[in-house]
Amino acid sequence: MKKLVLFSLVLFLVGCSPPLKQTSGVEAMDSMDKDNEVAVILEDFGAAPEWQNTTWLNTDEPLYLQDLRGKVVLLDMWTFG
Repeated sequence: MKKLVLFSLVLFLVGCSPPLKQTSGVEAMDSMDKDNEVAVILEDFGAAPEWQNTTWLNTDEPLYLQDLRGKVVLLDMWTFG
């Protein structure tokens, strides 16, 4: 009986408390509200190294980074297993 009353009290207090603001991760910036802007500083690791493989699926010839510059590229990395 005491556990049920204690559980009910805790549940009531949690339900009445205001929601916590999430601050972890990158927050979305609202373009209309400048007070919520978040500066994200990323480290520059330099240029990506050129790919060394010559076997590609669904292409007629090997792909090179210099040929993909300025294009949107989605990498789906997986292996046969």
